[in-house]
Amino acid sequence: MMPGLMRFLYLIAVALAVVLPVRAWVAEPIVIASASMEPTLRVGTLLILDKWTLRGRGPRRGEVVSFRSPTAEEDLVKRVIAVPGDTVELRDKRVFVNGAPVEEPYAVHHRANQKLEGDDLGPLTVPEGSYFVLGDNRDESNDSTMWKDPSGQPVYFLNARGLQGVVRLLPWAS
Repeated sequence: MMPGLMRFLYLIAVALAVVLPVRAWVAEPIVIASASMEPTLRVGTLLILDKWTLRGRGPRRGEVVSFRSPTAEEDLVKRVIAVPGDTVELRDKRVFVNGAPVEEPYAVHHRANQKLEGDDLGPLTVPEGSYFVLGDNRDESNDSTMWKDPSGQPVYFLNARGLQGVVRLLPWAS
């Protein structure tokens, strides 16, 4: 075989040996595909999915995470609103955690005057190993207020097994 081709194949093998494990276990690029997190994350925004952080701890209230939907074969990005042991309630589109209203400068309601499914919910206690998540674009988000199992029963919580990582902005994309 030609020396130039051998060198090229060697470099490809080394690159794959580095990139594939990093992408599988540390971080990978993702692109926002829906408007459910607007205005925080716009459609088409390139981000990094940090897979490493959640190996040592669970997500915290307010963090934006990526996960496998509990009701469909799709990956979603939402904000963690309540963690295990918290009591969460929605009253007239307003979020309360452990009885206290949550300040949410990131949340928008494009249909503020319409009564929608999920505008009033709970109180619900988040079970161990689960999370309550919402999109920032509340009236247009497929999240804990909307999920249903095949029989039509509500699925209010994201199981921790579905978590993929914490969503991070790229340094130049702020």
